[in-house]
Amino acid sequence: MNVLVSRIEKMKPTFEKISNNPYLRAIRDGFISLIPVILFSSIFLLVAYVPNIFDFYWSAGTEAVLMKAYNYSMGILGLLMSSTVAKSLTDNFNSKLPKTNQINNVSTMIAAIISFLLLGVDPLEGGLSTGFMGTKGLLTAFVVGFVVPNIYRFCIKNNITVKMPEEVPGNISQTFKDLIPITLSVVFFWLFDLGFRNFVGTNFSEKIIELFQPIFSAADGYLGLALIFGAMAFFWFVGIHGPSIVEPAVAAIYITNVEANLQLYQNGEQANRILSQGTQYFVATLGGTGATLVITLMFAFMARSKQLRTIGRASSVPVLFGVNEPMLFGAPIVLNPIFFIPFILTPILNVWLFKFFVDVLGMNGFIYNLPWTTPGPLGLIMGTGFAFQAIILMLVLLVVDFLVYFPFFKVYDNELLEKERTQENEVIEEKLEVEEAQVVTAAAAEAMAETKTEKKVLVLCANGATSAMLANAIKKGAQQKGVPLDSTAMAYGQHKELIGEFDLIILAPQMASMLGELQEDVKGYETKAASTSGAEYVALARTPEQALNFVFENLA
Repeated sequence: MNVLVSRIEKMKPTFEKISNNPYLRAIRDGFISLIPVILFSSIFLLVAYVPNIFDFYWSAGTEAVLMKAYNYSMGILGLLMSSTVAKSLTDNFNSKLPKTNQINNVSTMIAAIISFLLLGVDPLEGGLSTGFMGTKGLLTAFVVGFVVPNIYRFCIKNNITVKMPEEVPGNISQTFKDLIPITLSVVFFWLFDLGFRNFVGTNFSEKIIELFQPIFSAADGYLGLALIFGAMAFFWFVGIHGPSIVEPAVAAIYITNVEANLQLYQNGEQANRILSQGTQYFVATLGGTGATLVITLMFAFMARSKQLRTIGRASSVPVLFGVNEPMLFGAPIVLNPIFFIPFILTPILNVWLFKFFVDVLGMNGFIYNLPWTTPGPLGLIMGTGFAFQAIILMLVLLVVDFLVYFPFFKVYDNELLEKERTQENEVIEEKLEVEEAQVVTAAAAEAMAETKTEKKVLVLCANGATSAMLANAIKKGAQQKGVPLDSTAMAYGQHKELIGEFDLIILAPQMASMLGELQEDVKGYETKAASTSGAEYVALARTPEQALNFVFENLA
């Protein structure tokens, strides 16, 4: 197993290239931008239909009012996605273009919206058909979001723009600079739509859904589910944020399936679609990728090793809410040969059990989208409409996860216990509990003493959750020392337009491979970039004074 993991580790650069693919990142960042829309719309669904479980039904008028908010948010998700994907890809292209010759990301968003409407929306008397403006239009949104920025990039790189005299104000000059790219983008999709409708007889959105339907069905099968969630766990085991690679490939299926499940449920039929965000958050990755909720509790309450007890108890609350990076890097589980098999096998078994309950026992699949930070057991029960079988399934999942992880837990616990007894390794406290009394470096101390104006620090991770742990520790350390400093957390990609507002940007371990890109982004600003390793991140997040020291070491 050590040899296997060693070989896998050598493949990490290849996996990082996949993770950093601009088109995959554009889909991921596009979805992250729209998570508030998805969750907002779900609130109205919960209010409208959860009372039905208790035999309470709103009047038709009240239900229509509640669903109006849903239809005008989730119902135009495809339209919104075309613009956010285009913006994300545009920002990626701009990072490689001269600062004096950038693509206007607002213009690409506008062009993407117009192009999406051309491809996926049919005119009706007095209005527009909305059938493919929502989840059914996501695949079209991706196509438009990819093509439009490339047309703009071609025009900008080859100076195919309307040039105005130097005396013309910049905002007016930019308007004319965008004229040719937006025209080419819209005309391209206008002509494509005319040809496609004449040749195929229907709009592009409807046809592409039809073509991809077999893939949607295959993804809901046992093999498809195993590949999706096994791959997600495998990439995380290597130390790369697995969902960043896998989710963009299945994001359209996630959202479309929940929409389909809801319609089936409302029609009195079984919601039988398996693959969804709820399946990922509350079944396959119960407690985080690798289904680490149970193993965290085992560390906290069953381990004899002080290292595992310390990590387990410190990680129990975050893992309950789906934040398991302290476990992954603190135990560690990432690249730990002992946990290779259970880390990948457990998510697969979990989702297979979920499929069995839906296909054989008649349980509903997920009909609501809930925040991924909802505690796993509660998320499964609420997301499936408070199905009684979901309560049974949750108990089964916890038992199965325990049985899978237990033998590997015992091996690792005994191994660490023996090392602690013989002191073959460094003292555990030195690795995991950075002592408050550690000496602040001279450079950091000098930088702290000279700080008169408020410093601002940004911590980035894949989704903004792990980064919040370090951001909070830094802020607390500054308050304890009376240092004028503020820190905040974001998901990687959300920082692009805010770089100049921060003195230091720190990458969490799972985003460390983006350091080179971040260093390029901060050029031209007085902003510094830094990254952290797994064990270091866990220690800093738990010790505010050392977190503050880390900041000023990088600012010095």
